[in-house]
This record gives sequence, C-alpha cells and structure tokens, in this order.
Amino acid sequence: MLRDNVPLADRLRPTKLSQVIGQEQITGKDQLLERIISIKKPLSLIFWGPPGSGKTTLARIIANEAEADFVELSAVTSGKKDVLGVIDRAQTNLRIGRQTILFVDEIHRFNKAQQDAFLPYVENGTISLIGATTENPSFEIISPLLSRSRIVVLEPLTKPNIEKILRLATKQLNLSPARLNRNLLEQIAELSGSDARMALNLLELSLDLAGDKPLSEAIINSAAQTRVPLHDKAGESHYNLISAFIKSLRGGDANASFYYLARLLQAGDDPKFIVRRMIVFASEDIGLAAPAALNLAMSTFLAVERIGMPEAQYNIFHCAAVLAKAPKSREVTDAMSKALRTATDFPNLPVPLWLRNAPTKLMRDLGYNSGYKWQSGFKPEQGFLPEELSGTEFFN
Repeated sequence: MLRDNVPLADRLRPTKLSQVIGQEQITGKDQLLERIISIKKPLSLIFWGPPGSGKTTLARIIANEAEADFVELSAVTSGKKDVLGVIDRAQTNLRIGRQTILFVDEIHRFNKAQQDAFLPYVENGTISLIGATTENPSFEIISPLLSRSRIVVLEPLTKPNIEKILRLATKQLNLSPARLNRNLLEQIAELSGSDARMALNLLELSLDLAGDKPLSEAIINSAAQTRVPLHDKAGESHYNLISAFIKSLRGGDANASFYYLARLLQAGDDPKFIVRRMIVFASEDIGLAAPAALNLAMSTFLAVERIGMPEAQYNIFHCAAVLAKAPKSREVTDAMSKALRTATDFPNLPVPLWLRNAPTKLMRDLGYNSGYKWQSGFKPEQGFLPEELSGTEFFN
C-alpha cells in the first residue's frame, strides 16, 4: 500500500534546521533561527510567508531543539478559552522549569480581544508565542503584540527547492527514476507553485491514482485538477497585484499590465474595482496628454456593467492596452495638489470684488462685478486670484 495513515508531507517534515530546504536567509549559519536554537531560548516570533513555505515546520524545530512543551492551535477552530487553557498548562510548566511554546496557525484570524489575551503572558515569559500568517502582520496583528515579537519573513520556495523536496520524497517512497522521471518531477513542481505541501500531496495522490500503472502527465494533471491562484481579495495579495498593475500602466509596459490584470481577473477580483482604478489612472497619470483616455475608461466601466463577465474582459484588456501605450502627463495631478495645498493654507481669502455676483443695485454700488466684461477670454487687469495669491501658478 502506497500511503499509510500519515500524509507524505508530514512523514517528510524536517526535524532539524539542517534538514530544511530553502529559507537560507533565516536558517543559515549565524542567521536568526540558528542563533535562537543555539542558545535554546525561544523568542516570540511571527512567521509571515506563503502557504507551504515551512512556517509550521520551523516552529516545531525550534520547540524540539529548545526541549520546550509545544502546543499547537489553529485560529480557525480555537478561541480565547483554548488560549487560556494553554496559559494554565504553561504556568504548570514554569513551576518545573520547562519552557512552553504556543504555536498559533493563521494567527491573523484571531480578533483583537483574542490577540490581547496573549499580551501579559508573552511579556512575563509564561509562553513564547510563535504565530504563522499568510497576511501582512502590519495589518492583521495588533501593535502591542507586534512590539513584543520578532517578524520573520519567509520567502516563497523556488522551483529548484520544490524539486529537491520531491527528490527526497522519491527516496522515501523507493521510487525508481523510471517511475518518476525528471520531466514528471518538473511538472509536479510547476503545478505546485512555491507550496511544498501541495507538491508532496500532489505526488502522493498521483501515485495513488496511477496504482500499478506508470505515472504519466495525464495522471498528474488529473490529480492536480484546476490550479487555484493563491490570492485573498481582501488581503495583501490583492493590493500587491493592483499596485503592480497600475505601476505597469504608468511605466508604459503593456505586457506586464496584461499579466497582472489577468491574475486579478482569474483570482476573482471585482472587475468594477479594477476599472474604477483605471478611470482614476486616466486622469491622474495620462490627463492632458490624451484626454480621451478618460472617456474610454468610463465606457469600459459601462461595458462591464451592461455586458458582464467574461465577455467584458475584451473591453477591460482593450482599455488597459490603450492606457499603457498612451502618452503620460501628471500636469493636472501636480496642479491639483498645489491648488489643494494652497486652499488649505489660505482657506478664507475673500473673492475679489470684480469677480463677485451682483444681482442687486446695492451690491453693484459696493463694487461687486465692477469692470468685468461678459466676453470670452476677458481677463481683468487685476487678475482672477485674490491679491495675496497674485502671481501664483499651479500649471507650469
């Protein structure tokens, strides 16, 4: 029987820092985790990285090397009561001189009150907290907890990293090169992205589906099904992609713009949100250089509303191509910024008399609208701005 009750990903999980593949920037010699393990004094850490990058594995290694009591909770299924139960256990450990490491997976899913519950016990050393998150801790973790923890960034594993992990799996499973050749191994690594767990699960399922038959590309594709983009529409991935899309438009790179736009749409982002950003871009970054860009962006929004997806993709990509290739001008944007700043600095300057409306005789007698002529292009001798702002230019 190919698989036992323990998944392959767990069977291959490293138990020592030297066995970890990838993340050399934190696991290498004299790097943070190597130093923590060498002194056997765990710190409170927040591991921030993509799925399958080794967050849980590294937490377990630290606890094992420090000979600490390791308690693992998931923020999805646990609450404040579970946390307080761990605190009781940790206080018992303290009395016998043993350290306690509390590992909280997906810590960003704990609300503020739940995160607050950690603070006094992290501060007084009752527990060392290791949290794991795929979301930016700056947005998802409360500031007092961040200030008491060290943020450790895990990078996505590279394709060579994933291939090395898969080669270890072939040894664990006693697979011959004929059973899992290099092309098939590369295919699994490609389908798994940077997620080691996904790669090992895909390998295991593919072998199960193959049974006694030779492993093939068709079987691996069947096991993989549709590759789901790693994307959270409310999280940092969303904002990173939209940022890259807009910056690519600004830089005139239509190819990069199309790539990030495709990723946003495939991940299920609201096309109206995307086009709203394009409407802003048409005025902010193109402006006077190609005024018709704003009309096109507005028309694209109407197309999305009236046609809907997926057909409206043609309109969105059409608009993105035009915005990327259009000449750029921030003249309006810069002038707007100067005008807003000036209005803030001088919020109460009176409108010059010659520009004021004069619907009554009294107002005309006081000089309202005096000397103004109703003709195109007429410019009063005194100008249009208040005297205090005479000579001010918002446009160069």
